Amino acid sequence: MMKKILWEDWKTIFHYTGVILYFFGFTLLVPVLLGTILREFHVVVDFLIGFFLFVFIGLALRMLFRARKDAIWLHGLCITALTWLLATLILAIPYSMGGFFGSYLDSCFDAMSGLTATGLTLIQRLDHAPLSLNVWRHVLSFIGGQGIIVIALVFLPPLGLGYKALVGEGKEDRLIPSIRETGKAIWVISLIYLGIGTLLFMGAGMVAGLSPLWSLFHGACMFMSSWSTGGFVPQTLSTLYYHHTLYDSVCMLVLILGSMNFGLHFLIWYKNKKELFRDVEIRTFLITIFIFSILLAIGLLQNNLFSEPLAMFRKGFFVFLSAHTSTGQATIYTTHLFNHWGDLALIVIMIAMFLGGSSGSTAGGFKIIRLAIIAKGFQHEIRRFFFPQQAVLVEKIHHIGDQVIIDKIVKSALIIMMLFIVMQIMGTVAGILNGYALVPSLFESISSSSNAGLSSGITRPDMPNNLKVVYIFNMWLGRLEFTAVFVFIIFVFRSFFKGK
Repeated sequence: MMKKILWEDWKTIFHYTGVILYFFGFTLLVPVLLGTILREFHVVVDFLIGFFLFVFIGLALRMLFRARKDAIWLHGLCITALTWLLATLILAIPYSMGGFFGSYLDSCFDAMSGLTATGLTLIQRLDHAPLSLNVWRHVLSFIGGQGIIVIALVFLPPLGLGYKALVGEGKEDRLIPSIRETGKAIWVISLIYLGIGTLLFMGAGMVAGLSPLWSLFHGACMFMSSWSTGGFVPQTLSTLYYHHTLYDSVCMLVLILGSMNFGLHFLIWYKNKKELFRDVEIRTFLITIFIFSILLAIGLLQNNLFSEPLAMFRKGFFVFLSAHTSTGQATIYTTHLFNHWGDLALIVIMIAMFLGGSSGSTAGGFKIIRLAIIAKGFQHEIRRFFFPQQAVLVEKIHHIGDQVIIDKIVKSALIIMMLFIVMQIMGTVAGILNGYALVPSLFESISSSSNAGLSSGITRPDMPNNLKVVYIFNMWLGRLEFTAVFVFIIFVFRSFFKGK
């Protein structure tokens, strides 16, 4: 019998959501402080309003709805989905006041894209945006890549949420038995990489001809974007702006690191460096890179593109890797991708976006570990025909330790794959109904739902509002990997239409 929805359930959800929103509001002091230093006072005012809205709404929910007990699984998933939705709606308010977005809906689109580390954007006049606003968009992507709930678990007193809400954000691996310490480990890893990565980008920027301060600004933004596989870039031209082999190489290194499981980073740092070569997800990732890189090269050469190895590396392989890690940065123009790359290359890019990066990372997409699990399950079914019926076959994979593959795990992976496909079909239909062609509609739907960020050219400020809403929903659903959002929607439905 299904659990009855009680008012106490709503009070628990609202209370913990308020706690998280209240704390998250303090992150808006980053653009406030930076804007004050740079004397961009209009940005300071906008984000101070956003800060006070977070604090006020967070305190109101926390004080008006007292939780009498810790959250259960149902509460944890609903809290995750609701927190991400409300955070997007509030973050869009200072965006909409700055004059760089055409509407509040456009601001919601950019806020959701940043939080989900997608990278699709509707900002206008980006090259002339205040530096504090520009930096904040990348900071938001960096925060969103780690996860709002992860921040709450690290910096706030124990909330009673723990593993329940962490799973809702798509981070199921416990690096350390304590959930709080797991969150801390994720942030320690990210912040150390932030320092090292910013210096690498800064050095590459100076080699590319940027001044030291400009290199620092771009270096910090580019690291946060690449590490979070977020796709935002400080300039309209994306990574094409830098036009330098060293810069492209540093970018590819960081986005690969960002797409790796945090648990694997932890094991390599603190326990056993050999885990990098034993992990089935990394092995599968390398296999897919090898196979699809060859297919991509064939497709590009058929169209007489990038015949020189360096050009193939900087243009073809960069975009493919950006798609496969769900980053969304590009070293080519969108029109060049769709007008010259050809069908085979476009199919490879769309498959790469669909697959995405590793589980428990900042990457989006279907996740490589699920591909490995499905492949192992298929292997298991084939092997059964070569053994006696009474034989017991046990399939294992090595992913953050040895794991036995059971039917339930394979079934779960197949269900997630099916849900991704259904969502992307629905997004494609939405694009077609709004007058766009099939291939660009499919490309944009995969990109938004897989949090990839590459665009076919559909994502523009003048695209239909209903399509903006579809892509916002796709980004939200894809980032939280369905479960948290579906549970929250069903929870709301049962609350209002099924009684208590």
